[in-house]
Amino acid sequence: MNVVGARRSSWRVISSIEQKTEGNEKKQQMAREYREKIEAELQEICNDVLGLLEKYLIANASQAESKVFYLKMKGDYYRYLSEVASGEAKKTTVDNSQKAYQDAFEISKKEMQPTHPIRLGLALNFSVFYYEILNTPEQACSLAKTAFDEAIAELDTLNEDSYKDSTLIMQLLRDNLTLWTSENQGDEADAGEGEN
Repeated sequence: MNVVGARRSSWRVISSIEQKTEGNEKKQQMAREYREKIEAELQEICNDVLGLLEKYLIANASQAESKVFYLKMKGDYYRYLSEVASGEAKKTTVDNSQKAYQDAFEISKKEMQPTHPIRLGLALNFSVFYYEILNTPEQACSLAKTAFDEAIAELDTLNEDSYKDSTLIMQLLRDNLTLWTSENQGDEADAGEGEN
């Protein structure tokens, strides 16, 4: 697990502990202080990565593949920030994330095969963004289903080098679709799994 993933995971655990310690002022304060420390670390790392993406990587990406990859990454890191943000900061990070994903999505549809692992990974993460951050399961399912169906229809274009990556991401898209569809028919449980 990378440094960001580890902190996102820690943040979720400590937030849950913080909620469970209501009534115990001392424990709750300790949990809150630790959560705020994790948030500060996560924000610093994300802002460093976003700075590199903005200043150098996106600006200098000449190939569609690179541009989509870096824009997807920008969407991901703003999404991570939005998970721990609130108020106006949350709105800003959500908007920035959506714009980066949307820009990447437009380029990927024009320039890449539906079976390309970067295009599929973008569809996976963008659909998770719709589901978890915007709470729009219909859009999440629609995006994931379209990406999966388009890839299935063009399986013959699957590059041998990226076969494993592409099929793994297709499986994650299908798993999320199954989970999200069952959740929206029945009880609301936890959100999607699998990100690229």
